[in-house]
Amino acid sequence: MVAQIPKGRVMTYGQLAALAGAAWAAWEVGQIAHTGPDDLPWQRVVNKQGSLASGYPGGKNSHKAALEAEGVIVSRDFKVDIGKLLWVPNQGSR
Repeated sequence: MVAQIPKGRVMTYGQLAALAGAAWAAWEVGQIAHTGPDDLPWQRVVNKQGSLASGYPGGKNSHKAALEAEGVIVSRDFKVDIGKLLWVPNQGSR
């Protein structure tokens, strides 16, 4: 699912956990995101408030740089506009 998140959009850890059938597992999804395969766009995954992850490889600054490289505006307090950028996959994407 992470591979399908379009550039310039984000999903939350909770969304990914819910799509996997375990909505309670958002924390676990976050841990996987920080150690998962490098070929997936983990920079497009944020928490439910739109905050970036300190556990992202290189920390929040690297997370911010990766998103900004895709044209995403990140605030000085390391947040994205979750209301504007949240991507919800359609039924066929699952």
